[in-house]
Amino acid sequence: MFKPMVLYRDTYRVESARLPNWDYRWEAKYFITIVTQNSEHFFGKIVDGEMILNDIGKITNTEWGKTSDIRPDMNITIHDFCIMPNHFHAIIEIGKNEYNKRVMDYGTNYGAMGDRRDAMHCVSTPNATPNPTPGIAHDKIPNPRKPKNKFGPQSKNLGSIMRGFKSTVKIQAQIINPDFEWQSRYHDHIIRNNSDYHRIKKYIINNPKQWDDDKFNSIN
Repeated sequence: MFKPMVLYRDTYRVESARLPNWDYRWEAKYFITIVTQNSEHFFGKIVDGEMILNDIGKITNTEWGKTSDIRPDMNITIHDFCIMPNHFHAIIEIGKNEYNKRVMDYGTNYGAMGDRRDAMHCVSTPNATPNPTPGIAHDKIPNPRKPKNKFGPQSKNLGSIMRGFKSTVKIQAQIINPDFEWQSRYHDHIIRNNSDYHRIKKYIINNPKQWDDDKFNSIN
């Protein structure tokens, strides 16, 4: 059973603290979550299980919808996403493109994990809490408290997508509300297989209806 309340408990990572043996340019579907600073309700409100977007929420919706169009060279597919009063969930897919087609085989970097495509379906972001998601396998990552991505600083990857999106929304949102700010951290999860994908997809779709029990529903 997918349990997002456990998944997100203090697991939001600094954007530079990447999975050591994962190149975030690689082909994969990623489940990402971004939260507003101090969990402030900047995007609107839930009414009868439905999210009603305010002007900042509409900006966020519009800018996320542009993600694949403004980066055609990255072969991005936007899957399900959901804007909540104080956070944002999305599934984003990076397909084969000129920036990832020549990367070395993942198996040579990760021992017995096999080839990169097999590993892609087994790895998730390391956290300070061991196995934070019951029902989703978490592989042993060397030195998880001191992650160091051997691929170094990158562009044309997941991090660059998130930085661009957050910056664009922030610039426009602060015209409406100067206090708007994102958390500096975000969570990413590399989706392992179809079962993982459909669990997360269902969670995103049902998120507004489950707002009363949502961990992020901290301001009433």
